[in-house]
Amino acid sequence: MVNYSGLPSPLSIFSAYASMSASIMLFQTMVNQVFPHQVQDYIFSRIRHYFKPLSSTTTLVIEERDGMSSNEIYEAAEIYLYDKISPEIDVFKLSKQSKEKKLRVNFAKSWKTTDIFEGVEVIWRFVSEECKKTLTFPGHGNFDNDIFVSEKRHFELSFDKKYKDKVLNCYMPFVLKEANVIKAEKKVVKLHTLGCSSSYSSAQFWDSINFEHPSTFDTLAMDAGLKKAIIEDLDRFLRRKEFYKKVGKVWKRGYLLYGPPGTGKSSLIAAMANYLKFDIFDLELANVKRDSDLKKLLLRTTNKSILVIEDIDCSMELPDRRNTASLPIHADARRPRDQQFTLAGLLNFIDGLWSSCGDERVIIFTTNNKDKIDPALLRPGRMDMHIHMSYLTIEGFTVLAKNYLKVHDHQNWQFKEIQELIESVQVTPAEVAEELIKSDNAKICLERLVKFLKRKRMKNEETEEDGSDVLELFTTKRIKSFDNKMNSVEVI
Repeated sequence: MVNYSGLPSPLSIFSAYASMSASIMLFQTMVNQVFPHQVQDYIFSRIRHYFKPLSSTTTLVIEERDGMSSNEIYEAAEIYLYDKISPEIDVFKLSKQSKEKKLRVNFAKSWKTTDIFEGVEVIWRFVSEECKKTLTFPGHGNFDNDIFVSEKRHFELSFDKKYKDKVLNCYMPFVLKEANVIKAEKKVVKLHTLGCSSSYSSAQFWDSINFEHPSTFDTLAMDAGLKKAIIEDLDRFLRRKEFYKKVGKVWKRGYLLYGPPGTGKSSLIAAMANYLKFDIFDLELANVKRDSDLKKLLLRTTNKSILVIEDIDCSMELPDRRNTASLPIHADARRPRDQQFTLAGLLNFIDGLWSSCGDERVIIFTTNNKDKIDPALLRPGRMDMHIHMSYLTIEGFTVLAKNYLKVHDHQNWQFKEIQELIESVQVTPAEVAEELIKSDNAKICLERLVKFLKRKRMKNEETEEDGSDVLELFTTKRIKSFDNKMNSVEVI
């Protein structure tokens, strides 16, 4: 038999409850009057944290950037999850690039979906947060406080903690592999250029558009032997990942394209990008103010990319290290030397420690005058292959006639006359292409081209007044074709 004599009376229990309720209400009133709402939220959140039940779920946070570098896992997750957006989502972004066949649904401010892998359920959640930073720029009047708005994005991957090993060792490698397959199938080459966060901010980033240049090796007005040499060099570079690792070299390749304007340097870059399916990062050194800025830009480029620095001989003043090794590229007496962009910084970027922050990259320099470039830039490891983009040759004209006019008849008298004129005058592929595009009638185009080449030859001859100049012109006519073929490619 249970003895209830030791229990408190109902009246005492009710009195204790009333007293406790009054104390709680008094405490809540005090909190509301004394503490701000932000502090109250923090206090109650910590109380809920200590009294919540133990969770059996593990959550992995995958941020967009890993320090200064991009996060490969984030990029893979973004690609992998494109086709897995749940139809129940109310808000999403819709886009379509020009070369894509289907519409693409992108992640909005918040997004959640479920995936099943070998019987394991995982939940993906996309989170986007807006971050505001105040940048101060003394001396700019009302613009001293410039607000820089950026977006911080990450994925949260949740699953039952008992499947942690399986998710990390099996599921994540599967996501990376699938993302690479999808990326290869949907690859659209991008052209990246430098942007700036605001008018008064030095923070730079890469902005991009679809690269739709139609140039290919088949359309280049270039000798077949030179094309073959370039393609073989690119193919050899692509398949030598383990070789570069074995010999202790960074997996990159440097090219120098040099020659007169209009000889097809930009078209060759486009053909290389389309052949490799590599994005192009167009870097204008004149916009880089400090060595540290250059390092940050390098880290923000991707693998499988082409970095292009055009007209290096005239886009900025590169000091010759033989005479002015200590001078910065951007000389500014108002700034400390360690805050300026120097030739040493450029060299370290191309072939120093910072060049190892990435794989499978091609660096292309172009110039109209190779002699103006510092020898330190020309050596192997920086510009490995020197490609001379020469004036138009007979073989190059054959390609142009085929592409523009669909002319294959080499027995045509106009065709033969044009070939003879090309041997005796220096003309660029761009000049000839302009003549061939003026009419849809092949005969008319060829007749105009003959007249154009004759006028150009006559103009050259009129400018030669003394015997030495005539001899030089005659010598140039005879050796130009041979020189173009023999000196087009120089592998250092």
